[in-house]
Amino acid sequence: MSYMLQPQILLLRDGVDDSQGKNQIIANINACTAVMEILRTTLGPCGMDKMIQTEREHTISNDGATIINLLDLSHPAARILADISKAQDEEVGDGTTSVVLLAGEMLRSAKKFIEDGTAPQYVIKAYKRGLEFLLSKLGEQSIAIVDDPKAKRDVLLKCAQTSLNSKLLAHYKEFFAEMVVGAIEKLDQEQLSKDMIGIKHVMGGSVTDSLLVDGVAFKKTFSYAGFEQQPKKFEKPKILLLNIELELKAEKENAEVRIENPDDFQGIVDAEWKIIMSKLEKIEASGAQIVLSKQPIGDLATQFFADRNIFCAGRVERADMTRVVKATGGKVQSVVSDLKPEMLGTCQIFEEKLVGAERFNLFTGCPNSESATLILRGGAEQFIKEAERSLHDAIMIVRRVLKTKDVVSGGGACEMELSKLLRAYARTIETKEQLILISMAKALEVIPRTLADNAGLDSMDVMNRLRYKHSKGEKYFGVNVWDDVTGVCNTHDNFIWEPLLVKKNAMVSAIEAACLILSIDETISHPQDEEERKRRKQVLPGKPGGVQFQ
Repeated sequence: MSYMLQPQILLLRDGVDDSQGKNQIIANINACTAVMEILRTTLGPCGMDKMIQTEREHTISNDGATIINLLDLSHPAARILADISKAQDEEVGDGTTSVVLLAGEMLRSAKKFIEDGTAPQYVIKAYKRGLEFLLSKLGEQSIAIVDDPKAKRDVLLKCAQTSLNSKLLAHYKEFFAEMVVGAIEKLDQEQLSKDMIGIKHVMGGSVTDSLLVDGVAFKKTFSYAGFEQQPKKFEKPKILLLNIELELKAEKENAEVRIENPDDFQGIVDAEWKIIMSKLEKIEASGAQIVLSKQPIGDLATQFFADRNIFCAGRVERADMTRVVKATGGKVQSVVSDLKPEMLGTCQIFEEKLVGAERFNLFTGCPNSESATLILRGGAEQFIKEAERSLHDAIMIVRRVLKTKDVVSGGGACEMELSKLLRAYARTIETKEQLILISMAKALEVIPRTLADNAGLDSMDVMNRLRYKHSKGEKYFGVNVWDDVTGVCNTHDNFIWEPLLVKKNAMVSAIEAACLILSIDETISHPQDEEERKRRKQVLPGKPGGVQFQ
């Protein structure tokens, strides 16, 4: 009896790594849970910071999106968590750590079902069913903001303080929450563009020396001789905004000119001189007292303006110029041949002011008061950078509260209530989806459990207390990290509030990311060359699906 041998078909080139099946799904889950464990200790008011050192600098932060981006994850499944964290940061500004913890815990809960032989598609179906139920119940946990201006402002302050609770500025949360809400109130309440809030750094001084400027402020730009002779303060000035270079350039930098008579060279120089002097005279004739330009303003123009009591600043950054345009009502001009009064902007007071060791140009009392600037002070550069990241989260939170007008209780209270409701819903299902939904409900408890762990509390005791409170209908009870006795409190009455959109976006992103990762049963790695293959073998010896941190 003879057997025919099946020919071997080679589809992939030599060196390509092909991993598939249940083991690959589990390897992806392990990679994601490893990332989750890195971020776990940063959650909450008592969360710790991480120091990430790269070739150029080192960063100290507890912001989830910042950390996960700096880790430079190489595992493809783990990079999905980086993407959802970044999306959370861009969409709502806060909850970047929470979304990674939720996704990681959902995957960890699914792992035991995958190991027991449950089809990934079945787990995904159950998770999507659970997400649909959670979204239907999430709105019931929210509290609408009243239209009373005083009450609304109080809600905004509490939400900003809740965001700052877990940040470096937690000890100064009242001070900075007032600054953040004050800055948001200056914006156009329809658009609420965060780009109209400038954040500037000044080394030195106390953090409480930080200030909010009602208008636009930017650091003194590079200037030439003659700048100090210019006036540094105006009342109701006319402001001309340009995108023109007011500087004499050497002829060799612009063009090659061939001449037969040496006397013609002076004619070329005189022609260029006349061109720039014509521009300067037209600017003077427009009546402008302040001239700002995105491009350089040279020594000739600087001295020209100084002799005529005109202030000028060149090389103004694009973002600063945009804020000046909207605040003062001026229009950026690319030519000066036909300047009209309506093209010029104005403000109540312009002055150059010393803040610490830096000189700032301040435009206050602008007619279109839709801009604000936060000037941050601090003793170390790392501190100021982390303070800026903290304020960014607080600004985004306040903006979202104003847009959605709904808040939920923080401190894990919302997750505990949804977990209770999902358990009750699971018991109404006859199929084995019931077990998956119960496991999903337990995964939601990762937020309050982690808050308790990071505060040094007995998480088992705290979770039992919370489950008891929520079973009695106390749906606003969450973790109180400052109470060493019980560890729980009514977070609504203690003003620990978060925007509904933060919770909704985090829950949707986390569960969808978990479903996406569970649906991947094969990974094909295609190194570009031999050196790449060698590097992979050295970093990940025999560990398909491992996590590599570069």
